[in-house]
Amino acid sequence: MRFPNRLRRAVTRLLLTAVGLIAATVVATAPDQAQALTWWKKEWPYRAQLDLDTSAKGAPLSQALGRTPVLVRLHSGNFKFDDAAPNGADLRFVAADDKTPLAYHIESFDPLLGVATIWVDVPALASGATKPIWLYYGVKDAAPAADGAGTFDPDYTSVYHFDGAAGAPPKDRTAYANTAQTAPDAMDQASAIGAGARFTGVGPMIIGASPSLAIKAAGPFSFSAWVRLDELQPRAALYARRDPAGALVVGFNQGTPFVEVAGQVIAAATPLTKGRWTHIAVTADGQAVTLYVDGKTAGSTQAGLPELNGPIAIGGDLPGGDLPTLQAGVDEVRFSRVARPAALLQLDAAAQGADARLVAFKADEKQSGHGFGYFGVILKSVTIDAWVVIAILGVMALASWIVMWSKTRYVNRVDRANDRFLRGFREHGDDLLALAHLDRMNPNERRGLEASSIHRIYLAGAEEILRRARGGGRLVLWGESIQVIRALMDATYVRENQRLAKGMVLLTISISGGPFLGLLGTVVGVMITFAAIAAAGDVNVNAIAPGISAALLATVAGLAVAIPALFGYNYILTRNKAVQANMQVFVDEFVTRISEQYSDRGYAQAAE
Repeated sequence: MRFPNRLRRAVTRLLLTAVGLIAATVVATAPDQAQALTWWKKEWPYRAQLDLDTSAKGAPLSQALGRTPVLVRLHSGNFKFDDAAPNGADLRFVAADDKTPLAYHIESFDPLLGVATIWVDVPALASGATKPIWLYYGVKDAAPAADGAGTFDPDYTSVYHFDGAAGAPPKDRTAYANTAQTAPDAMDQASAIGAGARFTGVGPMIIGASPSLAIKAAGPFSFSAWVRLDELQPRAALYARRDPAGALVVGFNQGTPFVEVAGQVIAAATPLTKGRWTHIAVTADGQAVTLYVDGKTAGSTQAGLPELNGPIAIGGDLPGGDLPTLQAGVDEVRFSRVARPAALLQLDAAAQGADARLVAFKADEKQSGHGFGYFGVILKSVTIDAWVVIAILGVMALASWIVMWSKTRYVNRVDRANDRFLRGFREHGDDLLALAHLDRMNPNERRGLEASSIHRIYLAGAEEILRRARGGGRLVLWGESIQVIRALMDATYVRENQRLAKGMVLLTISISGGPFLGLLGTVVGVMITFAAIAAAGDVNVNAIAPGISAALLATVAGLAVAIPALFGYNYILTRNKAVQANMQVFVDEFVTRISEQYSDRGYAQAAE
């Protein structure tokens, strides 16, 4: 079998290459060891990786986007509230490079209920890709670093989360501070995103006029909101703005979303479901006004907006208007002075809803990651020399597992083939040379005997007998001839034993060398630990224990390599001995039977 031999050479080259690369890495990175083991800031002990998935598995994105406010929902299933500050002041979001902090602000944070909603400013999102960011936490006395105004790009002119106290006018989260003049009728603590407004027909929420909210004639504009209709009313207003130059109204007629602008009405094809949260958006780019429902285009008209500078009504009409006040829940109202792309509105609808799949949490590294828990303390303290030893041991472990798998597979195949050959040999009785004629066998029979080591030994003897019989006449084997046949079979037997033993040396190296390499890493690690303590002049258990425990990790790694290799070696060795015994028994049996059949005495007995 050539595979184990090639495997051994390949593994040997892999081991030598790995040692060379690791040595080069040690030289190149030793000065930067401290930096390689630190996070964004070492004061923050906990972190979690958040993957922003814009592929079909997450929240599909039809085109790449620039700055995007992303909603992150925390709950007890993906976040350990007990390890964070009670108000979430220690939360920090960092970009994928683990260096760049991201602007964010907290809409709600309730450690008792174990829920939180946070908005994070993501610089860019690609289409059909996964973008990681980091959430750091765990410093309970950290100063707040939330930046509401920095979370939204300057083209957002108003954003209302409705996260304030009941009866208080909602605050604008953007830098323009367009706080509402009046409050909604009521507040719902459980809304589309955290808390939200509820309009019961009493009156609208009024937002005063401001330069940042002004719309020029045929100017760009975007409006979006989450809406839950509590009643299907005739022509109730969600957004209303009226000026002498014209008006813009967004509302619902018996549950069907519509937009009125420049004397034209855009209406969706189907009404909304009562009691269900739906994302409604309207954009104007100077040439067309488009209505979106749950991120999908529901209607469009070729028109531009009139000049609008007056106040805005949310959840009803302005004084003097003829539309009734809405009876619905409303949340996350946004105004923009640009026409937001359809891809962003589609993402908002998909990433902010109840079944949002944009943000995927990886395992919290407090439980299984670098720098956390007892094992994390050990990993954090491992020196570069110990990592080199552990890496070499990892290569040895990989090589030993490959050898164990290949050798077990090989000996199993040989054992099964030997059993097939012996059954066939017994079935042919006195015809000792029946299985030597491979050309008379069908392909299936030949394939069944190819892996048999006993068959190869048998062929060594049988072919010698056939060679001697080619001269014609009665074949008589003298004692010297039988010794020649046994010698040929014994030579093949030795080669088969060598095949069985190929690659086993890698297991013996792992068994004997693994613990010694681990011990080397431990000794060097202990030396470095005591040298560092001597240089620092700080002799206490907190300074000694992490380094010693990290140094012992190399010994653990060495034992982890040696113990499986020891069990695998003994198992394969036992199986090899069984195959070897069967081969030796067959050689003795075959030689005895040819001695009986082809000697003068054998012919005489046959004649009688």
